[in-house]
Amino acid sequence: MTTDPLRAAGAVIWRGDETRPEVALVHRPRYDDWTFPKGKLKTSEHLIAGALREVREETGLVVTLGRALPPVHYPHGTRLKRVDYWAARVAEEHAFAPGDEVDELRWLPLGRARGLLTYEWDAGLLRALVAAPLVTEPLVLIRHASAGSRRDWAGADELRPLDAEGLAQAAALATVLPAYRPAVLLSSPSLRCVRTLAPYSSDMRLDPLLSEESQDPRKTPALVGGLRGPAAVCSHGKVLPPLVAALSGRDVRLRKGAFAVLHRRGARVVGLDAYAL
Repeated sequence: MTTDPLRAAGAVIWRGDETRPEVALVHRPRYDDWTFPKGKLKTSEHLIAGALREVREETGLVVTLGRALPPVHYPHGTRLKRVDYWAARVAEEHAFAPGDEVDELRWLPLGRARGLLTYEWDAGLLRALVAAPLVTEPLVLIRHASAGSRRDWAGADELRPLDAEGLAQAAALATVLPAYRPAVLLSSPSLRCVRTLAPYSSDMRLDPLLSEESQDPRKTPALVGGLRGPAAVCSHGKVLPPLVAALSGRDVRLRKGAFAVLHRRGARVVGLDAYAL
């Protein structure tokens, strides 16, 4: 019998002025409750992709994700259920269509939303939502996907391709990056970095400052830190830790295929989340 928690994902969606936001609550007739949009992950679905899908299915909204909020845990039958949440902002709004799972959607200011919510843990999400700036820009720093062993590759290292696991990680990344809508893609020229981003988009810029051989402790952080707007950068295990430290002051080590999201307010990093693929 498995003891792993059931996994679900959702979002606290906000709109309007960040000092006086409204949030979206949904009513589920099966439980007669008011809560935030969320739902179970599909098999092998990344939790970020699951959050986007559930929000779209329950509300008709396409959102961009901001900071991760504290996950919620509660008993579900004989197992524990974990729901991961993010702050989210509306990117595309489509007409809400009532259904069997969700029959009503309401936009409410924080005080009224807190009074309507059925569960106390959801009230905690509201407190977390406004604990840091809401309007931020994401900088997604990605370690290239799995590319086998350097020792087993006879060719030039910059031409080492992704292996089967790496191809699966790159495909998963393509389902995750829409959460951040990066307008700029920047990559090391190494083939394994380029192919990590390629399933999402081939429209990327290559820069040797992101390569293992040509990284520079001053120029590389200046290059990446100078990017404006939502951006995604793919590089190497030897490049990313000092880069993340220079930009955020945090010590973050990423496995192959993992990524960190730096939430920036101007030049200041106000949040950092890390994920595996």
